[in-house]
Amino acid sequence: MRVIGNSFLRSSGRAAALADIMPLRRRTQLEPKRDLERLRRERDLYLRLLGLSAQTEVEPFLKEALTLVVEVSGARSGYLELHDPRAGSTGPGWSIAHGFSPNEAEDVRSRVSQGIIAQALASGQAIETPSALLDARFSERESVREARIEAVLCVPIGADPPLGVLYLQGRSEPGPFDPADRESAETFAHHLARLADHVLARIGAPHGPDPTQPYRDSLNVAGLVGRSQALASLLRDVALVSPLEVSVLLTGESGTGKSHVARLIHENGPRASQPFVELNCGAIPDGLVESELFGALAGSHSTATRAATGKVQAAERGTLFLDEVGELSAAAQVKLLQLLQSGVFYTLGASEPSQADVRIVAATNSDLQAAVAAGSFREDLYYRLHVLPVRVPSLAERRDDVSELASHFCEQASGRHRLPHLELSIRALRALENAEWPGHVRQLEHAVEAAVIRASGAGASSVEASHLFPAAPDELARDDADATFQEATRRFQAELLRNTLEGNGWNVSETARQLDLARSHVYNLIRAFGLERG
Repeated sequence: MRVIGNSFLRSSGRAAALADIMPLRRRTQLEPKRDLERLRRERDLYLRLLGLSAQTEVEPFLKEALTLVVEVSGARSGYLELHDPRAGSTGPGWSIAHGFSPNEAEDVRSRVSQGIIAQALASGQAIETPSALLDARFSERESVREARIEAVLCVPIGADPPLGVLYLQGRSEPGPFDPADRESAETFAHHLARLADHVLARIGAPHGPDPTQPYRDSLNVAGLVGRSQALASLLRDVALVSPLEVSVLLTGESGTGKSHVARLIHENGPRASQPFVELNCGAIPDGLVESELFGALAGSHSTATRAATGKVQAAERGTLFLDEVGELSAAAQVKLLQLLQSGVFYTLGASEPSQADVRIVAATNSDLQAAVAAGSFREDLYYRLHVLPVRVPSLAERRDDVSELASHFCEQASGRHRLPHLELSIRALRALENAEWPGHVRQLEHAVEAAVIRASGAGASSVEASHLFPAAPDELARDDADATFQEATRRFQAELLRNTLEGNGWNVSETARQLDLARSHVYNLIRAFGLERG
């Protein structure tokens, strides 16, 4: 019967149709099994990820994590590298390989700053190729040709910047990694980043506590943004001078926040409940400085139609902050010196002296010692003010605070202008961190405020780098005589980085060495400028 049946089928032309149907039927029967198997693998992935959270040491943690993801993805071999970004670019790192020989593992490790791995870290996106050997992006690399690397899946672990990288090479079964494998790897990397933070915290990672926290605990510094070491040093000086009844000279470049520091000194001193009065000596014409400072009687000068109270009297028992004190006229300097020496001053037009109980905090962005040498500032007044000098750091010294400051200014600008709440994107934050700020905190604040207005006007869901720096990344190298200092600086930096990367075949480690930068900083710059390998 079987022979007759087969002859009949062949003669009727149905054999070919049946031959097509039978594999389809088998595939149809197998697909639910494969789906079920994938669901089981994904379930195991989540369960074992939960189990990883109990680890208290990095090496066993990495080994178990890598074994898990290699199994779930069906990869033949894998490499996982993890570092603590809070420890800085020189901090310790950990790495482990699975399915690689020691020499192969070392070769992969050396490629962290090159090729596929470098692109994944720089872009913050997963990189997948069915065959690196045939992929134009990587086929020219000697390591790819020598190892005849086929299927590759590379996923950054975490973001802003990546905490590490997961590199999977080859398949236990023929063919490329499928979308489900990529999704599993990305899910794994996402959860692994969070688990790694917990593990690093438990083992006492070397990043240490917030250096400003001891001073925040003892001082009234509500609203002060930042946690850099430079800010901690400033707060240490504020804690030292605030309780003392001595004059303070604040030095630092314009825009660094000297007036805010002066208020902190007042609010943490014995006069905190009394007035805090400001006078910008550089914003008042020479002829009016004395009357603004010491007051004037009616008729004492051409514009004194009535008696006016000076800033010294207004600050009685409190603090008088003299900003840009180096701009005081010679006559005003003499009177200020008398006030500091004896607590006595003369209201303009008065014949009798007045007594003042006021603390002087002065600030300058100029070199007062040079002004003394030039004869434009009194030496005796300089030493009266220079009892306890406090230097306010530049924003370049507080680069770790840029993101936090920018986010703070973004929130303030949205509220001030009654705009929808917007946040800075990751790329915008990186662009801000890597920009030069010759105008310091004040310039950063204005730049973020303008960007919030631009983003809101464009109906954007977040503030992007293009809102902060209207020149687009592909225009950074354009020669434009009208470019601002900020734009010209970014264009130069982007072009220098692009040329150096291309000259080194996009070897990030070698580029970092040549430019004297940390490797992590180079990755940040690549993302901030939107650079891509040609």
